[in-house]
Parts: sequence; C-alpha cells; structure tokens
Amino acid sequence: MKTRFIGIALAATSLVSLSACVTDPNTGDKKVSRTVLGGAGGAAAGYLLGGIIGGKTARIVGAGIGGVAGGVVGYKMDQQIKELKEQTAGTGVDVTQDGDYIKVNLPNGVTFPVDSATITPTFKTTLDSIAQSLIQYPDSLIDVYGFTDNTGSESYNLQLSERRAKAVADYLIYKGVPSARIATKGFGEDPNYFVASNDTEEGRAMNRRVEIKILPISQEDVSAAQN
Repeated sequence: MKTRFIGIALAATSLVSLSACVTDPNTGDKKVSRTVLGGAGGAAAGYLLGGIIGGKTARIVGAGIGGVAGGVVGYKMDQQIKELKEQTAGTGVDVTQDGDYIKVNLPNGVTFPVDSATITPTFKTTLDSIAQSLIQYPDSLIDVYGFTDNTGSESYNLQLSERRAKAVADYLIYKGVPSARIATKGFGEDPNYFVASNDTEEGRAMNRRVEIKILPISQEDVSAAQN
C-alpha cells in the first residue's frame, strides 16, 4: 500500500514541472503554480491524510459541537471559504475545499523564520483573521499539520514540523478558538506528503508548510457520535 501512495505522490510531483509559474504575492519571485499542485500534490496529500486525527466521534463529544443541519453544511463551507480567501488575499495563504473539509495552507517563508517555530510578528494579523473565522463558524473540528522538506536529519525535521504545528494551534487557542476543537500532528519529511520536488529551492519551500484542516460537523455527525 505504501508503494502505491509513494507512486501517487511521485506522479503528482512530475506534473509540477509542466505547470506554469506565478508570482509570489509576498516576495515577487516566480514560483510553481499552486493551482496545479492543488489538482495533483494537493489531491494526493488530501487522500493520504484521510480523516482527522484520532477520529471525529470522541472529539465531537469532547468539543461540545452542536452541528449544522445537513443541507446547510455545503453552504456554510462555501461561505467560510469565500470569507477566508478575502481575509488572506495577498498573504500567500491558499484556501481550498478538499473533499469534505477546508484546507488552509500557510506558506513557511512568511509564517516562520528559517529553522524556527516562532511565528513571525507580521503573520500574526493573518492568523488573527483565521482564528476569527474559526470562532465565527464553531461547528467544525480543526487539525493543524506540519511538514518539512528533506533537508537536514529526519528526526530533527519531524520535531520541527511538530513544533510549528503546535505553535499555530497554540496561537489560535490564544485568540479564542476552543482547544477541544483542535489537534496537531507533525509529518516531518515524510515523502508521502511532498507537494513538489525537493530538487529545487522553490519545491523545497512549498514542502515546508503548515496546513489547517477544517472539518465541518453536521447535526447527523453529532447524533451518531452521541449514540
């Protein structure tokens, strides 16, 4: 099974070389288009991540989520995605729908200094907006994932990815998002989760990232969790 996963990731990576370049809104530098990654690497990563950390049943009960009426979930997702895109425009943050959840991709270059898990002061305003959105839409569970490129030792990269995921989660909690809704995990340099090639600096920069996964919870989910 793992061989199949790696094959999917490699196939996604191969598509990167065929994509057009876009201008990074933060630096003005040319880089590989994230649109292609969203359809290739992003799809592979979303598939591999699957459900949320620890499963949602116990977390729904622990977080005291009431849930949204089934027919309203899609509308709420569309609304939250639209607002998050507007609030993070020009920051380099990507907000997309990936299956049943919302994915917020935080670029490493503006989120953290090099080799650090301390959030840059200038990025905190962006995280403030994300935190406010999570508070405004309370019927969801939230995972925060950390990823690195393959530079450095595997053990160090795993620790760094964990510390960065926890730093983002801690900041969201500090801004008022209930901790019971949030879980974190670091993946380090696991090749299954690369979204670009590590052969170039542009690719390595894209692999160094934190992702916030927002999973809306319906009233049906709540009822199932309570039974």
